[in-house]
Amino acid sequence: MDFLYTISGFTVGFIVGLTGVGGGSLMTPLLVLVFGIVPATAVGTDLLYAAITKMGGVWVHGRRSNVDWKIVGLLASGSLPASLVTVWALKKYAVETASFNSLITTTLGIALILTALVLIFRERLQKFVKHHAGELWHERHPVQATVATGLLLGVLVTISSVGAGALGVAALTFLYPRLTAVKIVGTDIAHAVPLTAVAGLGHMSLGTVDLMLLASLILGSLPGIYLGSHLSVKIPEPVLRQVLASMLVLIGGRLVW
Repeated sequence: MDFLYTISGFTVGFIVGLTGVGGGSLMTPLLVLVFGIVPATAVGTDLLYAAITKMGGVWVHGRRSNVDWKIVGLLASGSLPASLVTVWALKKYAVETASFNSLITTTLGIALILTALVLIFRERLQKFVKHHAGELWHERHPVQATVATGLLLGVLVTISSVGAGALGVAALTFLYPRLTAVKIVGTDIAHAVPLTAVAGLGHMSLGTVDLMLLASLILGSLPGIYLGSHLSVKIPEPVLRQVLASMLVLIGGRLVW
């Protein structure tokens, strides 16, 4: 079984390397639907998996000055407290109950469908935001809007492990339309690492992290990400995005219904 986990880690890592998204969106439902891992454990383990695997991305983007650390700080000022409060609420009211697992699967399914919609309509979103820049509320209140976005991401990521990738990028595109695409990605990854780390450690305190499973996934994902990153230039990005979005809709629908 550990070998199958490693193969799964390689597969998801390969897809992440190809598309830049899909880590939490694929790993958690894969663990739940294919391997029958308890949803709470799947989420907790995937959160630490994401924190560890994205550290390299932060280092690379940071060296290339592709991270806006002020925005990272604003997002984190909302997301980290929200994550801690969410963990506290799960511990006090729902952890280890059927309602907790139901909450996770439903939230996960909705998050996957939202992620798919973001992937499908990303260009339209970018055009809309750039055309209406200056007319939108967040342009007049950027600090409050960014902190509020971080708060929402903190709750969503802690419950489902999904949201720090494609949804984070979409939120930053909406909030900061003048920011370059590469800086949006770098800033999103830089924020995702502390958020997933805090949420993952919170789940560890709840006993919903499987360290052996985590090690098996990482063992496969690192070479997968490396290989996928090198092959990504050979496959049209729109094709990859549409395929991934279709997968997420199917998986999200399966979890919700």
